Amino acid sequence: MNWRRRFAGLAMRFNDPEPEEPREPAAPMPYSELRAEHVIAAIDTLALRIRERFPTAGLGGVCVELGEVARSCAAEADRIARPQLWIRASVVSVWTAGAVAAFWVLRGLHFDEIDGEAMTEAFTLVQFLDPAMNIAVLVGLGVIALGQLEERWKRARALDYLHKLRSIAHIVDMHQLTKDPYRLSDELAPTAHSPRYEMTPALMERYLDYCTEMLSLTGKLAAVLAEKSGDPEVNQSAHELEMLATGLARKIWQKIMTMGRSPVFVDGVD
Repeated sequence: MNWRRRFAGLAMRFNDPEPEEPREPAAPMPYSELRAEHVIAAIDTLALRIRERFPTAGLGGVCVELGEVARSCAAEADRIARPQLWIRASVVSVWTAGAVAAFWVLRGLHFDEIDGEAMTEAFTLVQFLDPAMNIAVLVGLGVIALGQLEERWKRARALDYLHKLRSIAHIVDMHQLTKDPYRLSDELAPTAHSPRYEMTPALMERYLDYCTEMLSLTGKLAAVLAEKSGDPEVNQSAHELEMLATGLARKIWQKIMTMGRSPVFVDGVD
């Protein structure tokens, strides 16, 4: 009988395990979300670097403007992520007013004045069913349209800022357009309308590198908007903007590589 007692004891221990110690909740990952404030700080630092290295260049003003757009973009992204209670309250009010109006219209049809014999006639049926069907269709379309009002409003706001960022990316590309490394060589004589600038190869590399940094940060702002919005159309537009910035930066890096070295190996230039 001893083996039965031992088996029963093991079964009780198996069915009634010792309680586990409570585990502490996992800390949120600090690098799992793109933070707009870090992007803004990087843009401000880049603007200072450009102004210190090229005090008279217009690229510094473009970077300052990018910082202003970034602050507005971050505030708008936070606003988009929150529910817009004023829109929802307006939608509910319109729904209520529409339901009350439909009730009064249907009430004024006076179905009680129609006898059973008249109801069998097709004309009479159409006469009373047609307005009811029209009201039902209009109410249904109104419900669908109003239900998507908040989504459309957020999408329009996000796309507006993405258009601004896209314009800045093209402006950055315009600033680097005439920075051709081959113009630094003595083999090509300048013409009357050739761009006039005095740059060493190291400074031109740094200027072009600043342009690539601005394009990269522009793409990061688009990613912040897409992350906060979650709208498929906004995500697609942000992806296209990131691809545009990457393509423009790749074109600039081709210029840098033709000069024979990377900016990270240029001593004393930041």
